Amino acid sequence: MTEPSSFGYAVRLAGLWAAWLLVMLFHVELGLMPLFHGLSVEIKSQIAPSRVPRLFLAMLFYFLLPVGALLVAFHATADPFGWSASLPWRAAQFWFSVVYTATNLIHLVADIRIPDSRTDQVVLMSVLTLIGLLINQQAWAWWRI
Repeated sequence: MTEPSSFGYAVRLAGLWAAWLLVMLFHVELGLMPLFHGLSVEIKSQIAPSRVPRLFLAMLFYFLLPVGALLVAFHATADPFGWSASLPWRAAQFWFSVVYTATNLIHLVADIRIPDSRTDQVVLMSVLTLIGLLINQQAWAWWRI
């Protein structure tokens, strides 16, 4: 069982995951914006065309898993003594957030290293990484209460 004070942690965590998802969607949307001005968004790829559907599926899961984390955190606010607020689920929230922060950090470094990287994309990846660190901190605090 968790303490009633876990409610605040779950709400803040859910809010941070929602912010992360919105910024991630804007990152993708802004990346495609040149299409509306007749410019190419093509990046020279080393991926065989036959593997592209698997890449799309991986990206789908990359977007959907944080939605699941968000829903579990919201569920914990509705039932602070239920399964979603249990110690194992709080630990899972933390470790899941660490993985996502690491992937964002890797992507940020890759964006910075691209010679003709777009400033807007680097800024958005920086914001995603910062939100990820806040998610880490909040998930850690929730896990440790």
